[in-house]
Amino acid sequence: MRKKKSTTFLTSGYMVLILLFIYLPIFYVVLFSFNESKSLTKFTGFSLRWYESMMNDSTMLESIWYTVLVAVIATAVSTVVGTITAIGLSKSRRIIRTAVLEINNLPVMNPDIVTAIGLMLLFISANVQLSLTTLILSHIMFCIPYVILTIMPKLRQLDDNVAEAALDLGANPWQALTKVILPQIYPAVLSGALIAFSMSFDDFVISFFTAGVGINNISMYVYSMKRYNPGINALSTLIVVVVTLILITVNVIPAIRDKKTKRTEAKNA
Repeated sequence: MRKKKSTTFLTSGYMVLILLFIYLPIFYVVLFSFNESKSLTKFTGFSLRWYESMMNDSTMLESIWYTVLVAVIATAVSTVVGTITAIGLSKSRRIIRTAVLEINNLPVMNPDIVTAIGLMLLFISANVQLSLTTLILSHIMFCIPYVILTIMPKLRQLDDNVAEAALDLGANPWQALTKVILPQIYPAVLSGALIAFSMSFDDFVISFFTAGVGINNISMYVYSMKRYNPGINALSTLIVVVVTLILITVNVIPAIRDKKTKRTEAKNA
């Protein structure tokens, strides 16, 4: 009995340490975003000066704009292309599916520096000037594999006869896709989109090698800072808040909706 209690205590203590290791740096950044002074070790008083400083920093605001713009476009395009590709692969012959998935794994397993240099050399050899367009294309390229890898396991769980049954019942291919297949893989598509957005939002290496002159995302802006700017704490806090709201929207609201639906069905029954 004592051995069981001691094991439970050690397990709980281990989990607490892991959670502290993960979340304590985030809490630290949030706390010092409201610090009155520039000190990173001593909290001297509550203030919103760094949020005001962030809003008055045109260079930082420009980097935020480029980051969000590239991430949104890359997420939208990679999600559509990745979803269609995954659905097509699920209907392909096994040898073709296996070969394409192995190729799809290369950008994921490949170090970012290799991918970045390869893309830069590709654009230069094709006489394409590095610009916002090359940056967006690069982000789309490395986001698509993550979307495919996220959706494929869900597609394997689907009954292959469902789409064929929809076609037999009079649905055209577009209706079978939008009303039968997509609703069943929607959670995987959403997860793939969130992963793509996250990968694009915080990318530095590929962005550094493929962005044009004068185009900086947040990670490039932080890298180019000559001295530490506490406004980054304020920006990081806002990002944490936005991510938290997105996670709540994606996970909590659908769960509440499902509970209400079940209660309604139970009452009607």
